[in-house]
Amino acid sequence: MRSAIANHDFGEVFRLAKLHGNISYAKIAEAVGYKREHIGKMARPETNGKGARPRITQFHKILEVVDGLRIPGHLAGVAPRPWELERPARTTHLEDPSTLISQGGAGLWDIAEMLRRTEMSSINSAALESIEEGIDQLARAYPYADADYLHDRTRNGLQYVTKQLEGRMTLRQHRELLVDTGWLFLLNACVQYDRGQREAANLSKAAALRIGEEAGHSEIKAWAWEIEAWFALTQSRWQDMLNAVEAGHVADQTHSVGVQLYAHKARAAARMGDARLVRQSLDAGRARLDRLPRPDHPEHHFIIDPDKWDFYEMDAYRLLGDDERAASHARSVIRISTGPDGTEISPMRAAEARLTLGVAAARTGEIEEAIGMGTTALEADRKSLPSLLLVADELDKELRARYPREAAARDFHEQIMTIKRGTARPELPF
Repeated sequence: MRSAIANHDFGEVFRLAKLHGNISYAKIAEAVGYKREHIGKMARPETNGKGARPRITQFHKILEVVDGLRIPGHLAGVAPRPWELERPARTTHLEDPSTLISQGGAGLWDIAEMLRRTEMSSINSAALESIEEGIDQLARAYPYADADYLHDRTRNGLQYVTKQLEGRMTLRQHRELLVDTGWLFLLNACVQYDRGQREAANLSKAAALRIGEEAGHSEIKAWAWEIEAWFALTQSRWQDMLNAVEAGHVADQTHSVGVQLYAHKARAAARMGDARLVRQSLDAGRARLDRLPRPDHPEHHFIIDPDKWDFYEMDAYRLLGDDERAASHARSVIRISTGPDGTEISPMRAAEARLTLGVAAARTGEIEEAIGMGTTALEADRKSLPSLLLVADELDKELRARYPREAAARDFHEQIMTIKRGTARPELPF
């Protein structure tokens, strides 16, 4: 993008903006004052030197594009634009940083910049606190917030925090910002994987692990290994999953991440048919969970709450064929995942619980109940595609094995295949 801007190849700029920023040509046309069709012609690919794209060569037209897309003047080889020199109006009241960060939109993360300007140093304690509060709110929103929204907010956070790392600061402040970056990369990995961006999620996970090692932060390292265990679990890489669990335990022995690691081990053991290892892992995880204080914010993605244990046991018992216990835990998960007003506060857990009830129903001959539960689960607005499809495949196999002639079973299979085809799209690096 920088190269295209420097060369005034704005057709390439438009193409990259659409490809990597998901910005339509219609929006670009509106911003720069061109027709949408002209934007499309400028952005068309060039092949073998044929079909050359139209180029903008007139200086005043170049400035129109620079101003319309808010490209800093120095990137395009022109003087700073008037809008770059404008100063925001002074305000007598600063909003609560956590509210600004959680709401997103224009000015996201800017509160930390405002606070930074109150001192001569590159960053101060108030700015650091506002960043941490913003990250905390994003992690607490993870169970229910729209995945695209979370992805945008997390990327904005990473861009802001990594920019701050370029400034002057103490060693303590540098480590704090590194830790903030690590948590954001962890959250980004989870959201990317939920959206089906497997390669991008692996990059974010690896970045978090490296930062955890550089900052000497055991919990971030353990969560990075937990995420690797989750990836391996949903991809049926059992030995990789077990190796990741052990690495996570080595990295950290005190935080609730260890509970999650034991749970992953139990779920993998159930899929391998090792009932003894399932029980051992569940007992170890439960014992560690009981030693931890009950969290103030159980919805926080990187804090394991006691209520989630029903979810783990549900998964293990379903795989072991103990349908009665699995269904009992599934109903408990749905109840816990639903607020007093009927709103689902943990829709991803509830969706997998419905699939579990669907599997139990299929095994007892209740095909309509099974398909009804499965369909409702697949229609959830907030879902983690790899985890959801892992359990949906179990229900699909039960239905096809037991009811091969039923049209409803074939329709459910096609519904799953449609979702899978929808996830098979080119991935972005970030």
